[in-house]
Amino acid sequence: MNVSKLLLSACCAATLLTTPLTAMADTAKVAVSQIVEHPALDATRKGLLDGLKAKGYEEGKNLEFVYQTAQGNPAIAVQIARQFVGEKPDVLVGIATPSAQALVAATKSIPVVFTAVTDPVGAKLIKDMAKPNANVTGLSDLSPVAQHVALAKELLPNIKSIGVVYNPGEANAVTLVELLREAAKAQGLKVVEGTALKSADVQSAAQIVASQADAIYAPTDNTVASAIDGLVGAANQAKKPVIGGATSYIPNGAVAALGFDYYQIGVQTADYVAALLNGEEVSALPAKVAVGSDLAINLKAAQKLGLEVPQALLDRATTVEK
Repeated sequence: MNVSKLLLSACCAATLLTTPLTAMADTAKVAVSQIVEHPALDATRKGLLDGLKAKGYEEGKNLEFVYQTAQGNPAIAVQIARQFVGEKPDVLVGIATPSAQALVAATKSIPVVFTAVTDPVGAKLIKDMAKPNANVTGLSDLSPVAQHVALAKELLPNIKSIGVVYNPGEANAVTLVELLREAAKAQGLKVVEGTALKSADVQSAAQIVASQADAIYAPTDNTVASAIDGLVGAANQAKKPVIGGATSYIPNGAVAALGFDYYQIGVQTADYVAALLNGEEVSALPAKVAVGSDLAINLKAAQKLGLEVPQALLDRATTVEK
């Protein structure tokens, strides 16, 4: 045998044995679990993918981006989490509280980034926003509920009550309704509550609530978001406006909404994921509340209900749908 070829083969074998696996891997793997498909969460996922591309991680080149939805079922979210952990991705991403909870329960070693989660501490994902757990950090989308109530009062100066439909099985929804009660009490408003354990229950619950309240508040509850057309339809039938906790509800017929641009939340989430892929430790990445909020007005929806939107609101609006 040619001696030079033999030496070259030996050299290559030695290199393979001594080179770290991470250095040999050309493709990073990110596994994303999303509790349900609706515009806000879908926008978060798209923002995440685009944000990673901007950071140098592009699907099909050096990024394997795996995604599954639990179709609104926490039990399926648990199954997805177990499957993903078994596949050993570089980073796990949980979009919305139930999916994030399932991922955090499934692993203590793979980094988990949560996003679009209302109350990470209350949901027991982390103990302290400033000091993340060993393998868990991410972004909260805690809604400015007091501002939502103030928005309802500005739109309807004579409002006496505000209705809400939510899923008591979602930790994020429970937190939001608690904040709503506090904010409404401070503004002298009565809260009319209705519960929906699944998407199919939202419309009927909204019909009851709309018959007893002056306006309906649509929170960033995943069950409500997945059935927002039914909630808006019930409100319209009762001639009551919907105030949205997310601007993604505006195309569905909410009259006014104050909330995050969820695509931008996804982009901000990509900062965490890219940092972890680049070798940062979770402990160096404190959890935080997402930055930015938009005010959106739907003049067409307001006109349908015979409502006149104050000029002051229109002047502050980021977007006005006519």
